[in-house]
Amino acid sequence: MKSLPKIELHLHLEGAAQPGFVRALAADKHVDLSGIFDERGAYAYDGFVDFLRVYEAATSVLESPEDYARLTTSVLEGLAEHGVIYAETFVSPDFCGGGDLAAWRDYLAAMQEASAAIEAQGGPILKGIVTPIRHFGPERAKAPAMCAAETAGDWIVGFGMGGDENRGHPRDFTWAFDCAREAGLRLTNHAGEWRGPSSIRESIEDLGVERIGHGVRAIEDPALVDYLAAAGIVLEVCPGSNVALGVYPDWNAHPIAKLRDAGVKVTVSTDDPPFFHTTMSHEYARLADAFGWTEEDFAALNRVAAEAAFCDETTRSAILKKLEEADV
Repeated sequence: MKSLPKIELHLHLEGAAQPGFVRALAADKHVDLSGIFDERGAYAYDGFVDFLRVYEAATSVLESPEDYARLTTSVLEGLAEHGVIYAETFVSPDFCGGGDLAAWRDYLAAMQEASAAIEAQGGPILKGIVTPIRHFGPERAKAPAMCAAETAGDWIVGFGMGGDENRGHPRDFTWAFDCAREAGLRLTNHAGEWRGPSSIRESIEDLGVERIGHGVRAIEDPALVDYLAAAGIVLEVCPGSNVALGVYPDWNAHPIAKLRDAGVKVTVSTDDPPFFHTTMSHEYARLADAFGWTEEDFAALNRVAAEAAFCDETTRSAILKKLEEADV
């Protein structure tokens, strides 16, 4: 599965930091993070809320633009190992300068420079989606939205909220999403992972998003499934994440195949891969085992992802060409 070219649309940059990377950074800064690792050195947490705690603790040692440049390089090198040719990553100004625009510009420049260096070497193309953190509240989401609006362009291509889906409602964040939309950014939102189908409907109706992060609980509402299929709303599905966090008990129980069979546009991503002991190659292998999907199925999924990507048309044409060449 490693050799198949892949497109990933739902990847949190900090969440892709390998434990070894975080431990080394913590050691350099003389920070004790031993409480977030198990005896094997992997991230250790108990349930979704504790996952967020561990995630934010790991993120805490990323303190400078240079740290984020190193992280970007490390993540892209890992993606390249698993055949990823294009990825979109969620990154938050809350973690990159505390929502301050001037500081955010410095962090952004560092990430963009690191990304360009990897791309120049033939590695994956990376684009950024600015992310307010839902459980920080709607008022605090305004600063990331302004940062996104002021730096929208070649590298920052989208806006999409992450964090604890059980806090508040999508409509609470209308100001932030309107701000990003007015700046020309494409919109997505995490929904339908922990809350039911109503959160997906609210994200579409109240925030005007064209993609949904996760969205798997749409399967509980047949009318919503039909709507998603008819409207062409794309789901950024992260099966390994859903299984690891207990949203579904195992891969066979995951609804991605049923959603796809119903005509919903689904894509495959890893979310926060080292936290969930996954990679894009692992996702493909487990999906093949669970649903009998072949290389043709994965090629079709990647074409959906390429068409749904928030990048410019020149980039889209380039990644579609790479997918076509692999099909020959």
